[in-house]
Amino acid sequence: MARTADDYKQLLKSLLPPGEAFPRDVGTNLDDLLAALAEEWARIDARGDQLIVDGLPATSSELLSDWERVLGLPDKCAGTLETTMQGRRNAAVSKLTSTGGQSKAYFIAVAKALGYEITISEFRPFRAGLSQAGDPLTNGDWVYTWRVNAPETTIIDFRAGRSSAGEPLRTWGNDTLECKINQLKPAHTITLFGYGALEAEDQFMAADRLFFAANYVIPGDLETL
Repeated sequence: MARTADDYKQLLKSLLPPGEAFPRDVGTNLDDLLAALAEEWARIDARGDQLIVDGLPATSSELLSDWERVLGLPDKCAGTLETTMQGRRNAAVSKLTSTGGQSKAYFIAVAKALGYEITISEFRPFRAGLSQAGDPLTNGDWVYTWRVNAPETTIIDFRAGRSSAGEPLRTWGNDTLECKINQLKPAHTITLFGYGALEAEDQFMAADRLFFAANYVIPGDLETL
């Protein structure tokens, strides 16, 4: 925690030699001089604290452009969300944490670092004796296909302390997600993107619970009959 100007003024007074030539009283010329010096020391101290914040890409503001220069950003996957301060920070964090992987958890983490909430669906090949009538014939290239399920629209809202003056109150887009996933996916695989799948799944589950409650749950006042 940075020291205040008053803290520094008291420290400067404590370094003065004794004697009437160096009065400690408030309102004297010496007191005013020390107050002016203390303001500068407090400013420098506060800037030191800010350097700790700017040293991390997730919270950086003044040094964000330096992070982007070191990480090679913006890259070819920069999209609409990267026009905002939050989106730029997300891209920097994602670039640092994208160390490589082929698991569901890895790609979900990459998307989350960019600001997207996704799930991943894989397709099991149709097999006689294992699959059932009516199951999709997911053979051939479907064996190497997986689908990214994301909200229909991913939105970054303007936030005080995290956004910059002049930014729109809302920014949305999915272009960065598709580019980054296709950039990192295993070369032999085919990636599909389904938007609105999460909302549709939530609505389906809600309807299923409603149907179950309406047809199978016995009201408490009827259980005694």
